[in-house]
Amino acid sequence: MFFGEKILDYKNDILHDIDELIKIKSISSTDKNAAAEALNYILGRAEQMGFKTKNIDNVAGHAEFGEGKELSAVLVHVDVVPAGDGWSVEPYQLTEKDGRLYGRGIVDDKGSAVIALYCLKAMKDSGVKPNRRIRVIFGAGEEIGMNDMQTYFNSEEMPSMAFTPDSDYGICNREKGILQLEISSPSHDGTTLTELHAGNAVNAVPSKAYALIDCTENEDHQLRRFADAKPGEYDFVYTMDGLQIVAKGKASHASTPEQALNAATHLIRILAANFGQIVLGSLCGFIDDAIGLETDGTSLGIACADKESGALTVNLGTVNIDENNSKATLDIRYPVTADSTEIFDKVSERASYDGLRVKVLSHELPLSVDENAPIISVLKSAYKTVTGEDAKIYSTGGGTYARTLNNNGVAFGPIFEGDVCHIHNVDESIDKENFFKHAEICLEAMHSLATI
Repeated sequence: MFFGEKILDYKNDILHDIDELIKIKSISSTDKNAAAEALNYILGRAEQMGFKTKNIDNVAGHAEFGEGKELSAVLVHVDVVPAGDGWSVEPYQLTEKDGRLYGRGIVDDKGSAVIALYCLKAMKDSGVKPNRRIRVIFGAGEEIGMNDMQTYFNSEEMPSMAFTPDSDYGICNREKGILQLEISSPSHDGTTLTELHAGNAVNAVPSKAYALIDCTENEDHQLRRFADAKPGEYDFVYTMDGLQIVAKGKASHASTPEQALNAATHLIRILAANFGQIVLGSLCGFIDDAIGLETDGTSLGIACADKESGALTVNLGTVNIDENNSKATLDIRYPVTADSTEIFDKVSERASYDGLRVKVLSHELPLSVDENAPIISVLKSAYKTVTGEDAKIYSTGGGTYARTLNNNGVAFGPIFEGDVCHIHNVDESIDKENFFKHAEICLEAMHSLATI
C-alpha cells in the first residue's frame, strides 16, 4: 500500500464538498463577490478541519499544515468561467452520469481544490509529522489574469517547491506566454451591421455569435445561400430591428483554438464575403483581414514557433459591437523563446491601419523549469508510485498558477490522456475513476513534499 491510497477513505466527503462549491456561481469575470464566497467556503472547511488559514483581501488564501522554516505548496483556484448554453445536466451542481462527474469547475479547478484540502486532512488524520510546512493556496481570480496570486505573494512567502493540479498529466514544465489584448474603435462606423456580440471570456473560443443586419430581402436570400455552404450552423430570424443571425460553432479553451470552430470569426467571414468589409465597420474589417479563420497569427505577422513549447496561437475571445461599443479581445499564446514586445508592436501596427486602438488587458510571462529540478523529481516519483508508469514532460499553451512561482513550481494533473473533459466548454466533466486516481497521486505528491 502507498500513502496516496488513504485519500479514498474520504470519497463521499470530497464529493459532498465539491457539490457545495460548484453550487456557488463563482464567475470571477462578472461576480467577484461570488468568487470571494467560494474562497471563504473552502477556507471555512479548512478551519473546521483544524488547519491554520488566512484570507488575503478576499482574492486568495491558504490552509497550512506542519511546522518549520521551509514551505511547500499546492496552488488551486475556486473561480470559474461562465457555463454557457447547451449543457446536458445542470452546470452548477455535481452530477454523476455514466461513470463521469459533471459540473462547472469539476476539472477547472474546484474538484482539485477540494481534493488538495482533503490531502492535508488525510496527512493530519494519519499522524504525519511534516518536516516543513505545506500549504494549499486557494485563488479566486485565476480566470481573469491571475492577479490574485500577485496579491497573495505581495504579503506571503514564496514556496520552495510547488505544483498546481490545473492541466494534464504528466508534468508540464513549460507554459507559453499569454498576452490578452483589447482591440477597439472610438465608435461603431458600420452601416449594414447594427450589432454583433460573441463570447463570454477572452480565454475561451466562442461557440455562439449574434448579429443584427439591416439589409434587403434579396441580400438576405444571398446570405442564407452563402451560409448553407460554410462551416457552422446559422439561424435567421426577422425582427422589427432587422435580420437577426445566430451562428453556432464549437467552443474550446483559448490554448487550443485550432480544435474549435470560432462562431465569431466564421460569422464575420460570411458577412464580409456577402456585404463587403466597409459596411461592417473597421473592427470587423480588421478581424476578417488580420485574423480571419486562422489560429496561428499569420495575417497579423506574428506567427512563430520553437522546439521548447510549439507554435503561437491566436484566439478571438469576445466581440461587442453596437451603437455605443466597438470592442474585441484577443488571447495570444506565444512560445517561451518569443519576444512579447515585438508581438504587441506588430499587432498594434496592423490595427492602426484600420484606425483601431490596442490595449493590454493582461500579460503572463512564460514558464520554463529545468527537467532536473527537485520538484519534478518528486512528482515523477509520485506518479510512478500510483500508476506504475513514467510521467512524460511536456509544454502547453495553457496558463496556470505555476507561472507565478518564480520557476519553483509546475502544473501536474488532473487530466489523463484520452479523457475528454471539455474545459471551458459545456458539459465539463471527468471520468470518476480517473478523478480519484488523481486524488491518490495528489496525496502521494503532497506527502512527499511535506516529509522529504
